[in-house]
Amino acid sequence: MPLAEAIAAHVHDGDTVALEGFTHLIPFAAAHEIARQGRRHLTLVRMTPDLIYDQLIGLGCADEIVFSYGGNPGVGSLHRLRDAVENHWPHRLVVHEHSHAGLANAYSAGAARLPFAVLRGYRGTDLEEQRDIISRVTCPFTGEELAAVKAVNPDVAVIHAQLADRDGNVMLWGITGVQREAVLAAKRAIVTVEEVVDEFPERTGAVILPNWVLSAVSVVPNGAWPSYAAGYSVRDNDFYQQWDAVSRDRESFLAWAAENDLKETSDV
Repeated sequence: MPLAEAIAAHVHDGDTVALEGFTHLIPFAAAHEIARQGRRHLTLVRMTPDLIYDQLIGLGCADEIVFSYGGNPGVGSLHRLRDAVENHWPHRLVVHEHSHAGLANAYSAGAARLPFAVLRGYRGTDLEEQRDIISRVTCPFTGEELAAVKAVNPDVAVIHAQLADRDGNVMLWGITGVQREAVLAAKRAIVTVEEVVDEFPERTGAVILPNWVLSAVSVVPNGAWPSYAAGYSVRDNDFYQQWDAVSRDRESFLAWAAENDLKETSDV
C-alpha cells in the first residue's frame, strides 16, 4: 500500500515505535511520513538513534526514547536530542538507555515472546539504576548473578529493505542489525522497499521476512536517504555533516522542517 496509508493505518498516537536499520537501510522516508501525519506521544526505540530520531524528537513526536547509543556518526552530538534532555525543548523527554548488547537481547526476548533476556553486562555502570528495564537474576544452575533486561515489544516496527516479491515477502541484505528481531517482536510491522520483483535473487547472508509477519509493504525508492541501501544507493555523507549546523539551532531546525513539509506538534 502507499506509505501514507500504511502509516495512517498502523502508527498511532502513544505507540511504541521501533524504526530500525544499522548504518544502512535506515527508514527515513517512513519517519518523515510519521512526522507529516502529526503523530504524538510516541515512545521511540532504536539501537542507534542518529539523525532519524533527532528529527522526530525535535518535531515533538516523542515523549520517551529507548536506545543504546545516540550521536551523529562521525560528526558529533544529536543537538535536538540533547536540547530535549537538557532543556526540555520542545518538551520533556524520558530517556531509557541500554548497552548495545542489552537492547539487542531485549529485542530477541521480545521476538521470542519471553518476558526478559539474560546476559553478562552492565556491571559497574549506572545503567543498572534503571530498575524498570534492567535487573539482576541468579542462574538456578550455576549460582552466577547475571543481568536481566526487560523484553522490548513495540506496537509497530518500521524498516527499509531492498526487495519485496509480489506475495509481500521481503528480502534485505548487507549490514542487517536487529531488523529481523524488531519485526518479530512487534505487534505490527511496516517495510519500505526499493522495488518489487517476481523472484528473489540468491544472496548469501540475506534475511527474508515472510508476509505473515508484516502488516504493510510500501515501495519507496531511496527510502533510506540520507543513509543508503546496499546495492542501490550510497550514503550522503554531506547531509550528515550539514545536519550538525542545521540541528544545532532551534530556528534553523524549524526552517529545515518547514522546507521539507515536516509537521511540528503544537508543543514546538
